[in-house]
Amino acid sequence: MTESTVKRSDAESRRQQIVDAASACARRSGFHGASMAEIAQAAGLSVGQIYRYFDNKEAIIAAIVARDTGEMRDKFLELQGGPQPVLDAILTKCATAVSDLYDPNRAALMLEVVAEAARNPTVAAILRDADAEERQMQQDLLKHVLPVGCDERESQARGEVLSMLFEGMSVRGVNNPDSDREAIARVLQSVIRHLLSAPCVER
Repeated sequence: MTESTVKRSDAESRRQQIVDAASACARRSGFHGASMAEIAQAAGLSVGQIYRYFDNKEAIIAAIVARDTGEMRDKFLELQGGPQPVLDAILTKCATAVSDLYDPNRAALMLEVVAEAARNPTVAAILRDADAEERQMQQDLLKHVLPVGCDERESQARGEVLSMLFEGMSVRGVNNPDSDREAIARVLQSVIRHLLSAPCVER
């Protein structure tokens, strides 16, 4: 391993340390309420060290969003590249998705990012760019699933409803954390099977 590789690895580790600390602070105080001093203290660093890796709080949020987008990209690739038909692969992942999205820490962080986007145009732009990338990945996936004859408008509408289902689980994870997740996963499978395999809506 070269010296430059070691330095890059160290920098990535330090950035991840800061992102993890900022995530914890956001869950506790919200991004709006979490100061750089609080984030630095949670990371065990000085404020000056934080600024060596991130220009501002929005840059830290961008790193959090980029991490989530990367995880989502891996999931889409796994769904398309596995041995199962794509629809079966999606349905198989429902139980894991419910468990992940109902997780209180994950749900709280996601909602804090969305809340910050509602009042901060810079964060809103970051989130919308990530959402556009995710929607494109989703549409690429749905090409392998939707019935023949579904046009682009229909495909995008079904994709949007699919996103509502998954993103809405984070809200439910906060409001009703003790839900029967196993039962929810079974119902979700049924809903998604219908959503993705039903004949196209006639206009």
